Amino acid sequence: MLPEALRARRSAPRGNPSSPHAEGREARAALDRARDMAAEVLGTGTRELVFCSSGTEAVNLALFGAARRLPPGRSVVTWTAEHQSALGAVRQLQLEGRPLDLLSVDGGCLADPADIPERAGLISIGLANNEVGAIQPVAAIAAQARQLGAVLHVDCCQGPRWLEPPIGECDLASFSGHKLGAGGGGLLVVRDTVRIDPLLLGGPQEWQKRAGHLEVGQAVAVASALDITSRERQRRASVARHQSSLLRGALEAAGGRPVAVRPVLPNFACATFPGRRGEDLLLALDLAGIAVSSGAACAAGSIDPSHVLLAMGYSLDEAASGLRISTGYDTVSEQVDRVVRLLPNLIGHRAAARG
Repeated sequence: MLPEALRARRSAPRGNPSSPHAEGREARAALDRARDMAAEVLGTGTRELVFCSSGTEAVNLALFGAARRLPPGRSVVTWTAEHQSALGAVRQLQLEGRPLDLLSVDGGCLADPADIPERAGLISIGLANNEVGAIQPVAAIAAQARQLGAVLHVDCCQGPRWLEPPIGECDLASFSGHKLGAGGGGLLVVRDTVRIDPLLLGGPQEWQKRAGHLEVGQAVAVASALDITSRERQRRASVARHQSSLLRGALEAAGGRPVAVRPVLPNFACATFPGRRGEDLLLALDLAGIAVSSGAACAAGSIDPSHVLLAMGYSLDEAASGLRISTGYDTVSEQVDRVVRLLPNLIGHRAAARG
């Protein structure tokens, strides 16, 4: 967690913001301040913000909420390399009878706006890919959506620390609190021109878009993290770009084949190690106190190859051998230097042991 977000969460009132007593009013006031802060950072109206429990809930609320209001025959459109929270939602919508167009990405993990069919009613694209860091052509996709009269959802869960969210281009935008440094929570932007159905029923909270008790501390932390990242974005991205360049060199020195993605988030370094298992490499590094990933963090424990690398055209062997090192705000040069120094030998030792 960002220190500022942690302090904000710890100092937040613990009352129920829906209750009329003094403790409830205090909590409501804190929630309103958090909503005002988030709206100012994102450039939206306060009534266009819906606090959620996670980024996954925000994505699901956007997709189910908007898709269930589409006219018959209009399809939901997304791409094969998207996050599982989006892919799981659109496949469920397909089971419910909604037409689905699941489009391919190119070898650099980029979506092509020209592939969007005319029947599109709801388009969902990630601002940046969570496994390889590819930054998508959101502006071009938004232009195509407007031409087709389709609703555009941008999954902004990955990227806002390093990129300005394209709120002006989209109708719906989802955010993940833990990726912002808030420790949890989520946020959905629903522009006032869009209507969605709620996923959770039973109360009038969040403008009747999300029923249920709101954790004020979580919402306050999300707003605080949004504020910090908006002010720190440019400076931090410059540092991350230098760090990831060094880490990419270390992956190559260890025998990795770089995952060629451009444009890419400044804090990503990815490579494949054909003939190896990404999870084995991860464990070898973990024993040395180096935390990396071999796929999506939310799929930890899965032995399946990366669906993102498969979507990019990598073989099953290559997709199972991916390794990603990503940096954060608290990553310092000494840590990067240690990884650069140790990585080739650590992975080499594991290869020798297996041989």
